[in-house]
Order: sequence, then structure tokens, then C-alpha cells
Amino acid sequence: MKLNKIDADFSVCKVIDYSQVNWDSDYCFIGKTDEEQSLVCLESDVPANLVACDNGWKAFRIQGVLDFSLIGILSNLSSLLAEHNIGIFAVSTYNTDYIFVKKEQFDKALALLSTAGYELV
Repeated sequence: MKLNKIDADFSVCKVIDYSQVNWDSDYCFIGKTDEEQSLVCLESDVPANLVACDNGWKAFRIQGVLDFSLIGILSNLSSLLAEHNIGIFAVSTYNTDYIFVKKEQFDKALALLSTAGYELV
């Protein structure tokens, strides 16, 4: 399986609303529930109307379009990283999964995944 390293720095945020989101950015992930409005965006695109924000995330995605019948892909990745005390923040889209890791653990995470047989592109 191929993993595509994304050359960008990300923030995980809780926002008051989505009025200040940069919708033209290459990366913008939102999640809305009855309890919160979340945003994952480039650090350079963090809006001012924050409730909370955690900077310092790097990301990779599973390359290609994943069929909904595939089982355990995210589980396998997260379990391998968890075994080495590397926490993740995961976001799934229609096409694929994005895995965010804190900057200080990103290179270690990629090395572990490469050793486990994942191809980094």
C-alpha cells in the first residue's frame, strides 16, 4: 500500500462557526456535531474565531481511492503507530484516509511504516 506524504503543516481546531474558513485552500476538513464545529486546516489558514487550536501536525494519506468494502486499513496503520507510542488524528474522506501525526513524531512514524512494508511516495 502506498502512503503519500503531504508537505504542509496542519492545525486541528474547534471554531465558533465556519464563516472564516479558507474554502479555497488545498486542505480543509470540517466536522460538525450537536456539540462542536471542528476544522483541520493548514497552519497558515487558521481562522481567528477559535474556541481551541492545536498546531504542529504533519500528514500523509493513503494513495488512491479506497473501496468501501476494504476493511482494517486505518486500524492496521493506527495499531502499528500505537505500538510505538505515536498518537494520530485521522480524517476520512469519500476517497481515502488522512493520518495526522505531531511534527516531532512524523519522521519516526514514516520510518516505522516503511519498515512495515508501506511504500512512501
